[in-house]
Amino acid sequence: MADALCAQVDGDVWFPAVGGSAKEAKAICKECPVLEQCLAFAVEHHEVGIWGGTSEKQRRALRREAA
Repeated sequence: MADALCAQVDGDVWFPAVGGSAKEAKAICKECPVLEQCLAFAVEHHEVGIWGGTSEKQRRALRREAA
């Protein structure tokens, strides 16, 4: 977590309003050195918000594909 870029940004960016854009958060994630670990954690723990450059909906699809 010490290397995660999300720790350096306002927390609201990770929780866009319904119908809002996650573009800013996903752009930050794209540059993050712990992107893969973050995504794996979020998929495993059913996290909410933007994690590992993905939305909750995208992670649900990943879980379905893995099942």
